[in-house]
Amino acid sequence: MPTRPLDATAGRPKAPLPDEVTPLLGNRTPAQFMRRYWQKKPLLIRQAIPDIEAPLTRDELFNLADLDDVESRLITHFRKTWALEHGPFAPDELPPVKKREWTLLVQGVNLHDDRAHALMNRFRFIPDARLDDLMISYATDGGGVGAHFDSYDVFLLQVHGKRRWRIGAQRDLTLNPGLPLKVLQHFEPEEEWVLEPGDMLYLPPHIAHDGVAEGECMTCSIGFRAPSARELTGQFLYHLAERSTDADAAPALYRDPKQEPVAHPAQLPSLLVDRVGAILADVSWNEKDVASFLGSYLSEPKANVVFDPPNRPLNEQKFVGRIQKSGLRLDRKTILLYDKRSYFINGEAGIFDSKTKKWLAELADNRLLEAKRFVTLEDDSSMTALLHEWYRAGWIQVDACA
Repeated sequence: MPTRPLDATAGRPKAPLPDEVTPLLGNRTPAQFMRRYWQKKPLLIRQAIPDIEAPLTRDELFNLADLDDVESRLITHFRKTWALEHGPFAPDELPPVKKREWTLLVQGVNLHDDRAHALMNRFRFIPDARLDDLMISYATDGGGVGAHFDSYDVFLLQVHGKRRWRIGAQRDLTLNPGLPLKVLQHFEPEEEWVLEPGDMLYLPPHIAHDGVAEGECMTCSIGFRAPSARELTGQFLYHLAERSTDADAAPALYRDPKQEPVAHPAQLPSLLVDRVGAILADVSWNEKDVASFLGSYLSEPKANVVFDPPNRPLNEQKFVGRIQKSGLRLDRKTILLYDKRSYFINGEAGIFDSKTKKWLAELADNRLLEAKRFVTLEDDSSMTALLHEWYRAGWIQVDACA
């Protein structure tokens, strides 16, 4: 039977195991959900998380939207006109909460708050490499962002107040021209529900939907990464080029000893085209190269993510002594992935050896090492040195399990 991953936030509910029946998925197992619904069809789940409370209060969310390293947007529909502004927003720059038809969207709340981080961790039955972030949408009565579609999977969890959702699997995805938002020009809803706190709606990509607040409300959106083929191709080729540059101390330069003089100097020479075509034809890769690229690329923090190193870092000896007593955890912002050969942390890669593979995979899956577990591993000096390096960078935190 699989071992349930621990939770890096003590006392918080954990992600269900693949074959565990859970209210989160409407008394289905994750295996049933992934087989029947994931990227296939919508699912309404009543009381997915009973007695839920919003991870942040309204005032806490407004204060978060005032930070420079937090992505936030203000969407208004005053006098039937859509408007979009990007944060940060000082609390007094937001419309009054009694004014109708405005919405504040705050991305990546899980990076800044343990409660939001723990809530997102409930969805780790889906691989971390796909899990993106938790966004909170605050809306006053009538607030929304218009009928639209997303290019990624999303769980829409109601955490405060009520929101009316209309959805449709329409083929016409034409957008309304001239608007600052991607609002569908011809929305054709097929189903409609009002979600109350604890209710959740799962939508696969390209399902049209429109959510409108009935009174003041908050909705948590758990979204997933879905990079385009163009993005993956470009980034992978760049990754290959970087690795080639690193491997070759003196990379070969283009040469054309058989080039003849020309009468039309601006014309692209056919010899150049042929030679570069031959170079590109020699480019090759294997499964190891693809895995290395994906691990580094998908663990790379977003551009607005900033780590906070300790103000007065402990030396390695004191660091070891501290985690012997209290354990350690990955920082909320840290992404640690692995495959059968390597580990990838915040865009950097390392190779497993016989000692590191088990504990690093354990740390990645659980996002913590308890003190008693660390004590069984601390004789590995390379491990303690690596963890101390990550601690100094702000990638892990001590006092995880105190």
